[in-house]
Amino acid sequence: MPLPMSPLDSMFLLGESREHPMHVGGVEIFQLPEGADTYDMRAMLDRALADGDGIVTPRLAKRAHRSFSTLGQWSWETVHDIDLGHHIRHDALPAPGGEAELMALCSRLHGSLLDRSRPLWEMHLIEGLSDGRFAVYTKIHHAVADGVTAMKMLRSALSENSEDRDVPAPWQPRGPRPQRTPSKAFSLSGLAGSTFRAARDTVGEVAGLVPALAGTVSRAFRDQGGPLALSAPKTPFNVPITGARQFAAQSWPLERLRLVAKLSDTTINDVVLAMSSGALRSYLEDQNALPAEPLIAMVPVSLKSQREASNGNNIGVLMCNLGTHLPDPADRLDTIRTSMREGKEAYETMSATQILAMSALGAAPIGASMLFGHNSRVRPPFNLIISNVPGPSSPLYWNGARLDAIYPLSVPVDGQGLNITCTSNDDIISFGVTGCRSAVPDLKSIPARLGHELRALERAVGI
Repeated sequence: MPLPMSPLDSMFLLGESREHPMHVGGVEIFQLPEGADTYDMRAMLDRALADGDGIVTPRLAKRAHRSFSTLGQWSWETVHDIDLGHHIRHDALPAPGGEAELMALCSRLHGSLLDRSRPLWEMHLIEGLSDGRFAVYTKIHHAVADGVTAMKMLRSALSENSEDRDVPAPWQPRGPRPQRTPSKAFSLSGLAGSTFRAARDTVGEVAGLVPALAGTVSRAFRDQGGPLALSAPKTPFNVPITGARQFAAQSWPLERLRLVAKLSDTTINDVVLAMSSGALRSYLEDQNALPAEPLIAMVPVSLKSQREASNGNNIGVLMCNLGTHLPDPADRLDTIRTSMREGKEAYETMSATQILAMSALGAAPIGASMLFGHNSRVRPPFNLIISNVPGPSSPLYWNGARLDAIYPLSVPVDGQGLNITCTSNDDIISFGVTGCRSAVPDLKSIPARLGHELRALERAVGI
């Protein structure tokens, strides 16, 4: 029986089209264990396919479904006999098998739609890398998992023990296999009841949101950091997009960013934003398209107050002034630090529910552009999303193969044709830059620009 789908998940399905694929992805690059070769790698995957019996982790067994029984609304339907041969695929890079060939393949794979008649995910084993390593590209529909959840899913399939040879495949459930029990039926009355309870519990929160909203709008008018931005300058990547994607990636030792943050009294996330700011400034200058006003980035952040510590981390979004109008990298970093600090201060007086509501308001233009298209006659509320997803500091392995890097791929949408996401593992930070091929034609130059900006920041703090 169908299970209800949240309105947010439904939005990612409703907003999807050939020009707007709505999946997130990740590229993992592995070093084979000593003495192993690509034949061992293929045999390892073939064994996992043969032993799986078509059973996958519950999240990956869901298929999007709508019919008369769901009154035309999207819902989830559990698939019990999954054709792993469709979801798990082999790819080989053409010669010479370098980074350019890997990025080109991932760009092409990321631009194609997932099959809605099946669970919304794919995994591609990629061989032919010139240095003897292999890669795994995974894509999951945003209705199934957001970028952070997808990264956690990929990491959960790995082990910290290099000698462990019984690690389940990424699609397989951990522990005992799930029982095939009947699903809870979709119930309009049950959905209505849960909606009423949620509304009842949040009436007080909404009342408290009014003064918070007034303060937030006031901060936006004064160009201070917060969850809202009234407008951002137009750039070449704030345009309607096509379905063709372009992807590029690069990694650096996390210690380099950590040292810049320490010497400048900033955070690693501030340094990530400053690297992005410098790269964007350089890119737009070369395109003769650098605005006189600073670019604005929407930044997902983890916020935790002592008052709500028992509830774990609260996730919100902030609008960050990237200072791209400033020629000095130190000035850009200082502008970013101030903007992020002011934004977090704006959240300190809000509850978790109010933070969520305010963040939803700030992110609302994304949903509007997904459903109704980009209005080129108005200025964008922000220019791009920049995310940083911290990961484990210890090495990770899959059946002895060491994870060297994990590069995230995100979802460009109309009006937001460029996205920068980074994640870390084993004290390495990896940037993934995803964009619309027509909106960001020279996207492959951005990783080199990020590296140049990191060196500029190191010089600015005296390294």
